Amino acid sequence: MSSDLPQLQARIGYTFRDESRLLLALTHPSYLQDNPDTPDSNQRLEFLGDAVLQLVLTEELFRIYPEEREGVLSQRRAALSKGASLSRLAREIHLDRHLRLGASEENTGGRHRDSALEDAFEALIGAVFLDGHLSGAEQMLTAVYGPLPERLAVFERDENPKGRLQERIQPEHGNNALRYEIVGTTGEDHAREYEVVVFFKDQPIGRGRASAKKLAEEGAAREGLRWLDQQPPA
Repeated sequence: MSSDLPQLQARIGYTFRDESRLLLALTHPSYLQDNPDTPDSNQRLEFLGDAVLQLVLTEELFRIYPEEREGVLSQRRAALSKGASLSRLAREIHLDRHLRLGASEENTGGRHRDSALEDAFEALIGAVFLDGHLSGAEQMLTAVYGPLPERLAVFERDENPKGRLQERIQPEHGNNALRYEIVGTTGEDHAREYEVVVFFKDQPIGRGRASAKKLAEEGAAREGLRWLDQQPPA
């Protein structure tokens, strides 16, 4: 984990009065397995942060779109607060670099897992709320999201990652160049989690993990798109 917390605070536009709250927000449950003296993980902060996020987004959307009905406002709030959106924001602020993980979670790619990033982002909001009240959370979310209409346009463009990945691969390599494969499942039937890898021909280019196969495939496709973006020009 990077110890450069001042840089993280600069990226989120908020400086903690009590930095222990920030550390708690970065503490994945797996960290406690290897560090039993650590008092708690970020799960309770995640619960709080989710509620704060919904309130801040609701108030801001209500203000920005005075003519819109509640159904449209609800759809826009859902687009801004869904898991894929939060994990994207977490990567933008490089939250993955600062997570505190157990060794097993680290070794299995937990630092880059969408679910871990989404949870940590919500926990970060909860930590800011405890440290700086609602005004602090609003300050942070304004800095991270930027203007909501512009952010909504970006998120709407990024819908259907599987389709966008196929569109980029198919013209040159054909319809069958991509395949999705379930490589692991964990948890009981009522709390199943799927791990999916997307292969370009026989090369793994993305991995996703989620509570539904479709969501795991979408997560893998997003990683595949990032992989494509990093390839040198032909």
